[in-house]
Amino acid sequence: MMLSMLKRHEIQTLARANHSYDEVAELTGVGRRTVARVVKEEPVAQVDDAEERGRRRIGRPSKVEPFRKLVQKCLKDDPTLLSVEILRRAKLEGYKGRKSALYEMVKELRPAKNDLVTRFEAIPGEFTQHDFGEVKVTYLDGAVERLLFFATRLKYSRWAQVSLVPNQQAETLVRASCEHFSAVGGIPLLAVFDRPRTVALKWKKDGTITKYNPIFAQAMFDMGVGVEVCWPHAPWQKGAVENLVGWVKGSFFKVRRFQDRADLEAQLLAWHHEVNVERPSRATGVPPAERMEAERARLRPLKVQPQDLAVRRQIHVGPTAMVSLDGSQYSMSPDAAGFSGTAFLYPEYIRFEAGRYTAKHLRAAESGTRSDLPEHRAARLASVNGRRGKQYLKRQDLLDLGEVSMTLLGEIVHRHPREWWGEVDALHELLQTFGDGMLKLAMHSAVAAGQFSSNAVMAQLSSVAISTGRRTPC
Repeated sequence: MMLSMLKRHEIQTLARANHSYDEVAELTGVGRRTVARVVKEEPVAQVDDAEERGRRRIGRPSKVEPFRKLVQKCLKDDPTLLSVEILRRAKLEGYKGRKSALYEMVKELRPAKNDLVTRFEAIPGEFTQHDFGEVKVTYLDGAVERLLFFATRLKYSRWAQVSLVPNQQAETLVRASCEHFSAVGGIPLLAVFDRPRTVALKWKKDGTITKYNPIFAQAMFDMGVGVEVCWPHAPWQKGAVENLVGWVKGSFFKVRRFQDRADLEAQLLAWHHEVNVERPSRATGVPPAERMEAERARLRPLKVQPQDLAVRRQIHVGPTAMVSLDGSQYSMSPDAAGFSGTAFLYPEYIRFEAGRYTAKHLRAAESGTRSDLPEHRAARLASVNGRRGKQYLKRQDLLDLGEVSMTLLGEIVHRHPREWWGEVDALHELLQTFGDGMLKLAMHSAVAAGQFSSNAVMAQLSSVAISTGRRTPC
């Protein structure tokens, strides 16, 4: 099986840090010969395993795969059985492949020894540990809230960063990681993660990852982070990672009392100074701050800052030139309809690319919203033939604003069944000039006042524009 591109990136990162081939092999869990080969390869430029497999034309039938059950039975009967003896038995059963291929399978299937505790005894700048946690908090007024948090700790200094997060999705994980790396001043040789679905999608029984979560893999590559992933339910391998969540709960959430969410967030900020600067760590006997000078001297620069980290998602532009993403819709040029492309998600906005067409939108604050850029509305109108078709398209643009628009236009159409075209023209011009948000506010005010006309909406817009400093059209 082809070594994943993220694992190759990890090997090359460790080698560039002057680790010996033997050290890299032990840290990454691959053979020394594999390490030597990967180090000599071109630097990893992308982390899409499928694309790389296609480029290398990998996928020929494996001669060793039909003998997997035989190897499993041999190792089940005797876990210490020599590889050469397993090869001899396989040949008796008809194996005609190379011995190296069968040896790789034996290495993959042989039960791992539980002697990996020392792999997390770190030197400055070597490891960070990351994990999600969940805790139920009861405030002083009796209100109960279930909170999610993301924790990071530098293994050598024990410096910790903890953030409250809205969920445990892949984008949340990579953004929180990036913010924590920025806060501590750089990235280590390896970032150690537990194995949630946000990190890995598929793996073998021995823990070898066969498919990384593409959002996680791409973001870690963009940041320049080498990744080590722990096998679930293996405390001898990841003890400190599991204990990190328990430590955060035991030293903050479970020992303090909070008036409300705002008070909790204020205390969390103060707690960071307490545990990092004032309180000695049980593991080292000194506050983490005393070891941070040595730690930071070995951290590498973060390649991308949190505000510039783009999470990539595959998208398709629908027949109405709209992109559906996380329950919201975003407009693109009408000529992009039917194209597939990529959404680059930043903290505040999204950039869409589909073919030669691009669009930039503010990110929707909640699901179910619609973002329609004025230039895209204008382009859609230009692509429609006939006055009647243009009128109905304008009306649909207005109706897409939501319930308030349906109420306003419903009154206009029923009160003026043969003359509503002019009202739609006027309202659509206001939409193009002021945008969705301001027009919807003005519509709400007009409807609440029992006024159903473009002039009434314009009057409301004038007062809104005066308060915000925007000019109304002549």
